[in-house]
Amino acid sequence: MPRYQFREGVWPTMSLQKIDYSQFRRSPTIDLVGVEERVAKFNSRSIKKESKMFALKLAMSLCDLTTLDAKDTPGKVKQLCAKAMRPHEDLPEVPHVAAVCVYPNMVKIAKKALEGSKINVAAVATGFPSGMTSLKFRLDETRWAVSEGADEIDMVISRGKFLAGEWQTVFDEIVAVKEACGKAHLKVIFETGELSSLDQVRFISDLAMDAGADFIKTSTGKVQPAATLPVTLVMLEAIRDFYYRTGKKIGMKPAGGIATAKIAIQYLVMLKETLGEDWMNPHLYRFGASALANDLLRQIVKEKTGRYQSFDYFSKD
Repeated sequence: MPRYQFREGVWPTMSLQKIDYSQFRRSPTIDLVGVEERVAKFNSRSIKKESKMFALKLAMSLCDLTTLDAKDTPGKVKQLCAKAMRPHEDLPEVPHVAAVCVYPNMVKIAKKALEGSKINVAAVATGFPSGMTSLKFRLDETRWAVSEGADEIDMVISRGKFLAGEWQTVFDEIVAVKEACGKAHLKVIFETGELSSLDQVRFISDLAMDAGADFIKTSTGKVQPAATLPVTLVMLEAIRDFYYRTGKKIGMKPAGGIATAKIAIQYLVMLKETLGEDWMNPHLYRFGASALANDLLRQIVKEKTGRYQSFDYFSKD
């Protein structure tokens, strides 16, 4: 692969695959205090009545319902797909979710169960969740998932290589996986809980977008801490700057640790104030948090009836 040197603020016009990340780091330094101050403002926001109901339904439409257990069965996947299409039997006005996310061997089952709906099937690939496999295996797994019908691929980066400064290798791997995806959209997972600073989060966000990611995603949900508001803000700002530079809109997916409607609404407020309403749709924003769906349903019922339902009324998947 050709390598090119370039100066800060001077971007090459050749294809993304020719960008040289081997000896160059261009991302801005993150002001930690400034990020924490902005996040504190989002935490203090409160919305009521009609606006809250709108936010709850929007958050539901942005969810990726996920099952990624070694004990997953076809029956469990089918049940999850049924919930994805109709989250609450008695509330038909509640929107369906954005996608169902499974391992590659369950893609065909999910695809059939969701037939006729507008819900995408996402598959984790590339040696999820560790990424500690050969590039050939990761590419073969990606192609397999796509051949089974996956609309989206959630890949994990090689965190060890990234932290060791092997940036060009990480960049080249994302390019290769993007090519293997074909028409499927690529979400690149950073596992931000394993990165050492917000500066690292900003840099990998820039690198992944330059390599062709359609979405950037915080976490696998298997490592703590997972998604946090400060990390997500840094990634949203990277998306904003990338859009200003290229005119291309990249999606964002905070995943893991977002279990309540209250927190989800804080994320939506931050999204609107950082990227604007254009990003407030399933094509450009997702929540990777299956536990969130039940709390959203519980809050929607509360807004409609004035009473909370027990969590026993909702499926546990």
